[in-house]
Amino acid sequence: MIAAANQRPELQNVYTGFTAGTSQLEVNVNRSLANSLNVDVAEVFKTLQTYLGGNYVNDFVLGNRQYRVYVQAEGDYRTDPKVLQQLSVRSRDDNLVLLGNLLTINSFVSPPTLTHYNVYTSIKIQGGPAPGYSSGQAIQAMDEVAAAVLPTGFGYEWTGAALEEKAAGGATLILFGLGFVLVFLVLAAQYESYIDPTIIMLTVPLSTLGALLAIWFRANFLQVGGIWPIINNDIYAQVGLLMLIGMSAKNTILIVEFANQSKAEGMSITQAAITSAKSRFRPIIMTAVSGLVGYIPLMTAVGAGAMSRWSIGTVSFGGYLIATILSLGLAPVLYIVVKTIEKNFFQANVQTSES
Repeated sequence: MIAAANQRPELQNVYTGFTAGTSQLEVNVNRSLANSLNVDVAEVFKTLQTYLGGNYVNDFVLGNRQYRVYVQAEGDYRTDPKVLQQLSVRSRDDNLVLLGNLLTINSFVSPPTLTHYNVYTSIKIQGGPAPGYSSGQAIQAMDEVAAAVLPTGFGYEWTGAALEEKAAGGATLILFGLGFVLVFLVLAAQYESYIDPTIIMLTVPLSTLGALLAIWFRANFLQVGGIWPIINNDIYAQVGLLMLIGMSAKNTILIVEFANQSKAEGMSITQAAITSAKSRFRPIIMTAVSGLVGYIPLMTAVGAGAMSRWSIGTVSFGGYLIATILSLGLAPVLYIVVKTIEKNFFQANVQTSES
């Protein structure tokens, strides 16, 4: 499975820490012979522990400093299993008995550890997405590899960050939709109408387009310190998308608000939209430039946690930039179209109902 996964272009560095061919030694104690020689079996293991692993003795003070004393054989006497045969253990009657008379050493090959997952024996496979591919594409590629190469009786499950990503895979659209609806309802309550919020929210998808273009451009054409950044649709990018709903709506709110004021003063719908776009151009550009400059440190961050700042900075910068540029031209047009439809259709229906 690992070999097949490394052949996929979506994946890289797929490996496992499991090894099945580790050389090991097994030490067997002849307990019957130890009892016949009046040797305590516990003393045999204690001797092995002292010589090979070390054993704490006591503390002593020298030069106003306290030191700990450990007993352990020199390194040269802990590298060869044959040395065990030269070690001695003291019997109950105070005689020294060579461990070579009591021990049998056998070599064998087996896994050093056997891990279990939900009762089943298992191994852990790790890897990552190749440059230019998202973590979601890497997960899908591993699912396809597992379905193709795993024999009957073998199964797999995701753990860690991959499990969380699969569990929350469909949450992005839900969160974005809930945020969209929440902003729309707040604006509807403020304007006491559904028409003006509709004009405002129609410009929000522009920010999403800009965010996706920024992610694509950053991941393929822009380096930071000679490193190609791995920009995915991660949790930080999703937070940036939610922020863009309010940020992109802000510019259109200014245009719609001023256009309504101009229309109330007697201007036509078209004149009100053009006047609003001209008068609000400078404050929109000023706030947009200040916001975009504030995202540059996030986009060029280095050090620990830089990748999370790359994601949220890139999404916010690209979305805010495209939304600002396009909304200046699109918001007045939407205002004219929607307000004209309201005037010709909805107000006509109201007059017919009253008559």
